[in-house]
Amino acid sequence: MSTSTALSSYYTLGRSGLRVSRLALGTMTFGTEWGWGTDKETARSMVNAYVDAGGNLFDTADLYVNGTSETWLGEFIAERHMRDRAVIATKFSYNAEPGNPNAGGNGRKNILRAVEGSLKRLGTDYIDLYMLHTWDRVTPVEEVMRTLDDLVRSGKVRHVGLSDVPAWYASRAQSIAEFRGYEPLSVLQLEYSLVERNIEHEFIPLGTEHGMGIMVWSPLASGLLSGKYRPGEDGGTGAGRLKTLQGSSNPAFQKFTQSNWAIVAELEAVAKLMNRSMAEVAINWVANRPGVASVNVGATRLKQLQQNMASLSFEIPAELRERLDKISAPERPFPYTFFGSEIQGMVHGGATVGVKPQNYSPTVQISVAGAGVSK
Repeated sequence: MSTSTALSSYYTLGRSGLRVSRLALGTMTFGTEWGWGTDKETARSMVNAYVDAGGNLFDTADLYVNGTSETWLGEFIAERHMRDRAVIATKFSYNAEPGNPNAGGNGRKNILRAVEGSLKRLGTDYIDLYMLHTWDRVTPVEEVMRTLDDLVRSGKVRHVGLSDVPAWYASRAQSIAEFRGYEPLSVLQLEYSLVERNIEHEFIPLGTEHGMGIMVWSPLASGLLSGKYRPGEDGGTGAGRLKTLQGSSNPAFQKFTQSNWAIVAELEAVAKLMNRSMAEVAINWVANRPGVASVNVGATRLKQLQQNMASLSFEIPAELRERLDKISAPERPFPYTFFGSEIQGMVHGGATVGVKPQNYSPTVQISVAGAGVSK
């Protein structure tokens, strides 16, 4: 499978009719204000390469690089005259005005403020996929879902989703949407990689049963799985976000652990056997997990993005995939320890009882011949 074929074969997102590429272009690296990232010309070249390969799904957020990400993305899409072709996903929740509690969070006041800011920066009159960025622990889920439904009815938003929330919250949100006739959630955007597999306990079955495709962020664990970091006396060595933000309180950047280094070592061994880069194998692994609809791939260099886009052009042999599965298997906490075969045998009296396999594919493939280029 060529890179172009991989990106120009489109799939419905969750239980919606929205067709997207299996790899989304993550744009959190667009801008240098945060001390890492890429300049405007490099960002433009990455958008062009992604579009030329057939990609159509772009992921951003209102506060990525202080708004630069949305602004540049909007400009690049306009330059290509491809607004109808592009699927723009952006998010709200974070606060850019210290001291003003209503300039962040998930209340109606902030959502309506945030969507207007995103529309202006993106230079568009609608957002294809609008997502709550992070649970604020305060706003009733009923308020969030009603406000998102109002935005869909107004035409400013087409589809809605949640990112970084508890599973019970997402389940409650979807139930409210179904009961009240609101726009249902199409997406759960969550961290998922060889070093972060905890969503397998709740979120994968949740998306399977209730029509929410998993949109993966950080499939390379902020670069850890690319191989550019190595174990060191202070945790790890190497240049990039993980090293720059090693002392921060953000859990997404706390990856230098002994268990993670063991996973990195096994990934490197598997990649060498396949004559592939570590990044390609890591992205391929997560893209082919049950319930995964799309995977965000970001980069700071064009060559890096091109390599990432090639990650769906091969299959990982079963025996090598098993090695990766085994080394990265998450611990099974309570109550999941009660759902294994031994306890279930006691529940069913030793009889073999069929269980619906969790190999849900939330997508329907839509192949579009000649759809790879939009000028």
